[in-house]
Amino acid sequence: MKNIRDSVHGNLYLDEFEIKLVDTPQIQRLRRIKQLGFTYLVYPGANHSRFEHSIGTMHVASKIADSVGLDEHTKKMIRSCALLHDIGHGPFSHVSEGVLDTPHEYQTSKVIKESEISDILSEMFDPKEIIDIIHGKGPLGHIISSELDADRMDYLVRDSYYTGVAYGMIDVERLVSSMKLEDSLVIGIKGIQAAESALIARYLMYPSVYQHHTTRIINSMFRRCMKWMFEADLVNSNTIYKYDDADITTIARSHDGQIKDIINRLDNRNLFKRVFTIKLSDLEEPKDVFKIKDKKLKKIELEIAADLGSHPEYTIIDIPEYPFFNEMRTQVSVGNECVKLNEISNLVSALKNMRFNYADICIYVPDEYAEKASKFPFEDYLELTMQKNIKDWL
Repeated sequence: MKNIRDSVHGNLYLDEFEIKLVDTPQIQRLRRIKQLGFTYLVYPGANHSRFEHSIGTMHVASKIADSVGLDEHTKKMIRSCALLHDIGHGPFSHVSEGVLDTPHEYQTSKVIKESEISDILSEMFDPKEIIDIIHGKGPLGHIISSELDADRMDYLVRDSYYTGVAYGMIDVERLVSSMKLEDSLVIGIKGIQAAESALIARYLMYPSVYQHHTTRIINSMFRRCMKWMFEADLVNSNTIYKYDDADITTIARSHDGQIKDIINRLDNRNLFKRVFTIKLSDLEEPKDVFKIKDKKLKKIELEIAADLGSHPEYTIIDIPEYPFFNEMRTQVSVGNECVKLNEISNLVSALKNMRFNYADICIYVPDEYAEKASKFPFEDYLELTMQKNIKDWL
């Protein structure tokens, strides 16, 4: 048995089997990947790692397993799933995922299948069952990946703690103690307020942390840089799970041209400027924004750059990564039936209509073009009608 002192949950305990998993290179790599990517350039304390989050998720999953009455073997399996759920993340976590063809969940499956982790898991479990649970399949999968899972509960509290933004503090104990495992993970009627609080926390953390306007600029710059690195064969996108944060920045710094220029700008916090924005809540169909084709955006970027006289690759149209807050569909046990949280909570119903209020489409250019861009007719290039209809973008 090993004791790890976690800054959020206190003392966490791992048995010998879990220590074998933790000591693999695949999990140790997570120590070198920042949980919030480049958010430390906005919140200096946000230097926590995917490793910390993984052991924290294991701790929360273990508490859920106890609360819903799982036997020791199943609980041990759930703990292993939670520990492994993020091993497929690329450098700087979700930031790099924006330029990959496959989500980190797919990469996680690949790592488990192709590494020594599969052999270790086989000592006690079926690796395929582990992968299925990580992907949220079956009732047990809802503990790891669902509307209100162990992963989400840990990262909200952890990200809030390290950024100093208080919005993410949620009542984990109350949520966990109210949970039951039926066909899915459900909460009892006494957990409604805690579930509402968790949803509000995530809603507020998006504009404050995850989609902070400066973080979005930084992420957009890095993703463009990483895309060029793929195109130049400096990094293999198919094996992105083998790289850590330092690998990518070192490769970028050693390369000439715009790749080195962008990473130098990030190193010195010489960031692009936001020169245009339009709120999703002002659009007739805000959900359509997420269907816009990359080729269409690229065409508009090049047109703007040509007329603005800026670098053709340094004009960025940024579509927000905004969630649909699936917690609204969290199942609540009421008497002999289950209903969705948004069906019995007026607060959650109100948030459903408000979820696009903070999100906006932005255009970024280097600082040297910002003054000229302040007088630029971006609306004409985006082909927006007076009603701000974006059907023509699709």
